[in-house]
Amino acid sequence: MAMLRSSKQAALAAIHAYNNPLMTFKTETFVVLMMMAWTYLLHSYYRRTGVEYRYYTRVGTRRRFMRVDGRYRYWELAKCLDAQECPLDSGTKNNLTFLIGLRNEIEHVKPPQLDSYLSGRYQACVLNYNYYLQTLFGARATLDEYLPYSLQFSELSYQQADVLSQAEEGIPPRVGSYIARFDESLTADELNSDRYSYRLLFLKKTANKPGQADRVIEFIPPDSALARDITKQYWVVKESEKPKYLPGDVVKKARSEGFTDFNMARHTSLWKAKKAKNPAKGYGVDVCGRWHWYERWVEFVLSSLRKTATSAGGHG
Repeated sequence: MAMLRSSKQAALAAIHAYNNPLMTFKTETFVVLMMMAWTYLLHSYYRRTGVEYRYYTRVGTRRRFMRVDGRYRYWELAKCLDAQECPLDSGTKNNLTFLIGLRNEIEHVKPPQLDSYLSGRYQACVLNYNYYLQTLFGARATLDEYLPYSLQFSELSYQQADVLSQAEEGIPPRVGSYIARFDESLTADELNSDRYSYRLLFLKKTANKPGQADRVIEFIPPDSALARDITKQYWVVKESEKPKYLPGDVVKKARSEGFTDFNMARHTSLWKAKKAKNPAKGYGVDVCGRWHWYERWVEFVLSSLRKTATSAGGHG
């Protein structure tokens, strides 16, 4: 099927562009090409299943198909996703709906930080695409053989990883606001769905037997003893990388700066007003069910208190 071939070619072009170290418009190119790939994929599915995906109006009992420059007007991706016959799960739809909105937000800006900051959502988009290729069109349609992990020229250090995690700093406010609004519209389960954003935890591996050093990445069950041990090691590393503060620590810090009237109630009102616990804002993190604040939030609190004190003519 020619349309399905075009879909796969667009997807492969998107992956190639994103993995190309010489490309400077990774996000823009990837998103546009993957939107094309998904549109052609769903058009192929609708054609095969007999769903009419051309726009039309009804004149009596007859259909009058809409045309642009003499050509039929076909459903765009958003319409394909909204159709009752759409075969995609909710997580995949959320991922694509987010990318459609992102494409509109970055049309006239060039934020290179998005390449790393949103990489989990791009990865989910590709994995979802390959999954539905196989699910809707059979195992022979898979792109597995074209999807090796890209190679790094240098070892990814903890310091480099921390820089990547701070990529939000350089994102334009309008784009950052869009990301935060979209994430806030999702439930906790939707936000943490692998279909929406694919997250991996990397840990350097040592080999005990010949042959074990050949595979760069191995996957283990998240509920296994090894995974639980790795998670503990991960949090130890994270604690050494970036200081974290409990809410009481933030209040004590503010009081030590002279804001003696600042208490837990005012702190709670402030973070709720700023929706500071939205993960997309990068102000803190949930560790084993308990929220911890980063230095960024402490600085924000102090800055807010200083501004209020200045306008009031003294510490509050």
